[in-house]
Amino acid sequence: MAKQYDVLFRLLLIGDSGVGKTCLLCRFTDNEFHSSHISTIGVDFKMKTIEVDGIKVRIQIWDTAGQERYQTITKQYYRRAQGIFLVYDISSERSYQHIMKWVSDVDEYAPEGVQKILIGNKADEEQKRQVGREQGQQLAKEYGMDFYETSACTNLNIKESFTRLTELVLQAHRKELDGLRTRASNELALAELEEDEGKPEGPANSSKTCWC
Repeated sequence: MAKQYDVLFRLLLIGDSGVGKTCLLCRFTDNEFHSSHISTIGVDFKMKTIEVDGIKVRIQIWDTAGQERYQTITKQYYRRAQGIFLVYDISSERSYQHIMKWVSDVDEYAPEGVQKILIGNKADEEQKRQVGREQGQQLAKEYGMDFYETSACTNLNIKESFTRLTELVLQAHRKELDGLRTRASNELALAELEEDEGKPEGPANSSKTCWC
């Protein structure tokens, strides 16, 4: 039986209640859009496998509740995330202002080096826009994040944003793997050197270099 995936990553969707996190998730995983839904209670998740640079990546995407009363629960999931979407609604200035609070939570609870992307959702509601695209770009730049405006309704930048965060996580972990390989190689070379130095001297190696 063929291997279904090469690596598993956990991504997290955070942001105020009502910004469309669940709609983003359903559009990406099931290609479905529901204009009305019940707010997420606590935490929910879906899975999807995508291919990035020839690597089959299984992504477990956690959808968190934005309401204050669930935050103690949802913060527990920050620690296990490799990638995080910070989502606001372009038709809600309030949700945009709250991104600073969400970033603060990520800094406090998420692992160091977690990859982040800023999402301005509901881009189809242009007539209700309260947050300019330039504002989103500027905020993302301040925090060193990529930025996408998305719409679960029209499927704008859904695949692109999820694929990009997966790429960032993959790149970050590739560096770690390269570091492990380098350390393993160095340890092997050191072991070989120690083995050579432990050999008894004979005619062939009577002239030894001193490493003092």
